[in-house]
Amino acid sequence: MSQPELPTLPVTFRPTRTRAVLLTVGVAMFAVITAIALLLETLSAGERVSFVFTALLLFGVLLLLSRPKVVADEAGVTVVNLTTRRRLEWAEIVRVNLRPGDAWVFLDLSDGTSLPALGIQPGVAKQQAIRDAAALRALAESRGTGTHTG
Repeated sequence: MSQPELPTLPVTFRPTRTRAVLLTVGVAMFAVITAIALLLETLSAGERVSFVFTALLLFGVLLLLSRPKVVADEAGVTVVNLTTRRRLEWAEIVRVNLRPGDAWVFLDLSDGTSLPALGIQPGVAKQQAIRDAAALRALAESRGTGTHTG
């Protein structure tokens, strides 16, 4: 298998199709629930506010689910998952893994731990995730001490 071409830095990896679906569904859901709240004449003002608040809450959850990304630059990688952000130096990344059946990429780190990188996930766009994982792996191998398995 040939070595993938290194992407130009900085580069952002994110599940764009999944993100588009989540945000589209979130906007549509918010619009429908808000419209129902405004059109149902039997609702009190408090109930209408409750509907809109619930719609905002649901949209917020979908927005949170669309947050993951992996940003690679000259100095290292920033992994943004649902509620956390972690900055890594290239040398900290020992291995980039995306094995069959994995829900997302895992980064094996020099401290012996593994960090999930939800910004590269094969769910909706498997081939794109495989290409993104290969590109991140190639960057880690060329800039740090990275190796590959799986």
